[in-house]
Amino acid sequence: MSSALTDLYRYPIVQAPMAGGASCPRLAAAVSDAGGLGFLAAGYKTPEAMYEEIKQLRAQTERPFGVNLFMPQPAAADPSAVEVYSEQLAAEATWYETPLGDPDSGNDDAYEVKLAILLDDPVPVVSFTFGCPSRAVFDAFAKAGTRTVVTVTSPEEAEAAQWAGADAVCVQGVEAGGHQGTHRDDPQADGAGAGTGLLTLTALVRDAVRIPIIAAGGLMRGGQIAAVLAAGASAAQLGTAFLVCPESAANPLHKAAMTDPLFPRTELTRAFSGRPARGLVNRFIREHGPYAPAAYPQVHHLTSGLRKAAAKIGDPQGMALWAGQGHRLARELPAGRLVEVLVGELEAARAGQSAAPRDGVAS
Repeated sequence: MSSALTDLYRYPIVQAPMAGGASCPRLAAAVSDAGGLGFLAAGYKTPEAMYEEIKQLRAQTERPFGVNLFMPQPAAADPSAVEVYSEQLAAEATWYETPLGDPDSGNDDAYEVKLAILLDDPVPVVSFTFGCPSRAVFDAFAKAGTRTVVTVTSPEEAEAAQWAGADAVCVQGVEAGGHQGTHRDDPQADGAGAGTGLLTLTALVRDAVRIPIIAAGGLMRGGQIAAVLAAGASAAQLGTAFLVCPESAANPLHKAAMTDPLFPRTELTRAFSGRPARGLVNRFIREHGPYAPAAYPQVHHLTSGLRKAAAKIGDPQGMALWAGQGHRLARELPAGRLVEVLVGELEAARAGQSAAPRDGVAS
């Protein structure tokens, strides 16, 4: 990666900012201390909670880290479609004995407040998902000494980010767990074939832009990291691989589901949030995914209480079990040890050596 970013880490391994709780200060600190780049996920956090987590992380590591923000979304959802979906979810509310959330309960100025906090007390890296900020925002962060990254899912989005002034792009393949970071949520693109695979997308974006690329999507082994680096990326971002680490704050049910035979596959769904997101296929996705409208964050707020209630009673069938396509390769290793293993596998792959043992212990 360019000199503007290479000094942030020893190894080209970025821990993905997993919104919903997994990306806590303890996990980010462990990854950064091991030579990678840890990230906090502030997309769903209040400005106050984001600031508190940054303070906690700074107390746990002196190494660089990043903070991820969600871009505000246009109010384009059809209220009648949201109302129809809420009626469909009425039985879930009865089953979990909790009311549906208010679909319009979001804080409209939270994003601007977070920007103000991050500019007043700068962090090493800020990344953006679900869109691209203006050049003025990038200029302000550059003046503050903060490096910026924009999540992209197409060469066109990458070109827009470069034009606006981003320091790098995070290229997200369709294999990625959690939300697809598309800048324009197009319901017409939904379907099993929607999206582009990471290796192809990385090569396409490499041809389209000059700024560094961080590749993300289903990466679980050092050999895969070597592949995306060979395709033109400067670093690899892994989420699901770190989700099962003991430092991760993901729900234990979520962690266990990664390798549970009851959940053999993933699928893109709007069922929990109204935006396409990849998760383990469970009852909730099967029953509601086909009918969920393109309405983010309204559906997210609507189902929030249901997801919490399901987790409280230990029912993974009603939880959002976000996971990438490589989830069955998850290894329950401490985050620092996982970075070491990935680096060993990466070096072996680069040297043309045989793959590491299946238990993930580097030779």
